[in-house]
Amino acid sequence: MPSITHRQTDTALKRELGRWDLTALGVNQVIGSAVFALPAALAASAGPWSPWMVAAVGVASMLIALSFAEVASRFDGTGGPYLYTRAAFSRFAAFEVGWMMWFTRAASWAAVINVLVSSLGFYWPVLTTGSPRAILITTIIAALAAINIRGIRQSSVVVNVLTVGKLVPLGVFIAAGIFFVDWARLRTTVTPSLAELSASGLLLIFAFGGYEVVPVPGGEARNPRRDVPFALIMTIIVVTLVMTLAQIVAVGTLPGLAASKTPLADAAALFLGAGGAVMITLGAVFSTSGNNMGQALSGSRNLFALAEQGDLPLFFGRVHPTFRTPMNAILVTAGVALTLALSGTFQTMAAASAISRLVVYVATCASMLRLRSSRFIDVVKPPAFVAPFGPIVPVAAIAIAMTILAGATPLQLRNGAAALVVGAILYAIARTLTNPVEPRRTP
Repeated sequence: MPSITHRQTDTALKRELGRWDLTALGVNQVIGSAVFALPAALAASAGPWSPWMVAAVGVASMLIALSFAEVASRFDGTGGPYLYTRAAFSRFAAFEVGWMMWFTRAASWAAVINVLVSSLGFYWPVLTTGSPRAILITTIIAALAAINIRGIRQSSVVVNVLTVGKLVPLGVFIAAGIFFVDWARLRTTVTPSLAELSASGLLLIFAFGGYEVVPVPGGEARNPRRDVPFALIMTIIVVTLVMTLAQIVAVGTLPGLAASKTPLADAAALFLGAGGAVMITLGAVFSTSGNNMGQALSGSRNLFALAEQGDLPLFFGRVHPTFRTPMNAILVTAGVALTLALSGTFQTMAAASAISRLVVYVATCASMLRLRSSRFIDVVKPPAFVAPFGPIVPVAAIAIAMTILAGATPLQLRNGAAALVVGAILYAIARTLTNPVEPRRTP
């Protein structure tokens, strides 16, 4: 059975990430720009029930996070779900997980940077077309890649600052807005239909996604077996509280919430004035910028992990001799994201994200169950964290993850299946370029 390879590279990655750095990475990836518009869509489908829906999906997401936390507490390397699947199942299954995570991170990076450019274009329209747009996108991606190469500590500081930059406006919005809530608007007098509740539930399952990147830079964490589980659980707690309270304030203060295109900004303008709307708008810019940095960091580490474990040529695992960061993986990921961002093809690739998330969630939860078997005692380390209630949590988590299929569009299903086929082809090619003999394993 496959386990974990430690290939020789120029030097090891630096372990400089603490538990709160990992938590900031998770919160940063879940609370993206969409959260500033999400309350309107939720109000349209669930009305005053929407805050309860947010809380309920937060609890459901915690089941998946708990499964991630237990399996993550067995590992101290880079790669997250890719590593878990490799140890529990096979190189091929793991390659598919790693490939899906990497290419969706690159596509998401390209998509988010276009959102950022559009946001800036609201103030400077010239930036949205032609050469100015291309120069701006290239400059931002190059800057993020340079920060990533310069060091994991520098990357983490940027993520931390941008995460605070998005949470502070949301915190002010909640703390001030709670005093202006008309609690009558939150009375659940009419029960939504099952279809309406399902629509909001599926929307929220996608909205809560992103925390799966927390274990990916485990090879750069000081104490990953303890800090990654903490960060996964804390991410869900923080996100659930922020999104639930923000939904309460939005529903309770903004008439016609369901029709608003900028719900949080519109609500803030009512009780904080024009300055409140500007604050929320700036928070959205910080949010998009932080998401860009998080995509750059986690995406490159996915690619590095594939090379480190021998599933891609060692070129992709090259570590900078001074900064000890995965230099080639960062440059390749940035180059792919830049190409997708400038060409617009990220829209097609991003459509596969639903299946990618399904694959990652199910593979990780199944790995958690499988690695509990006594046959893996000599393959992986014992868990530093154990999820409660035996197999109930991972089985329920898999069932929750499978609901993604119900919410996926035909385009998402087709593109996801195509991505898996491409992954299989790339795996076959990669096996001819790497040593097919399983090297010596260490737990």
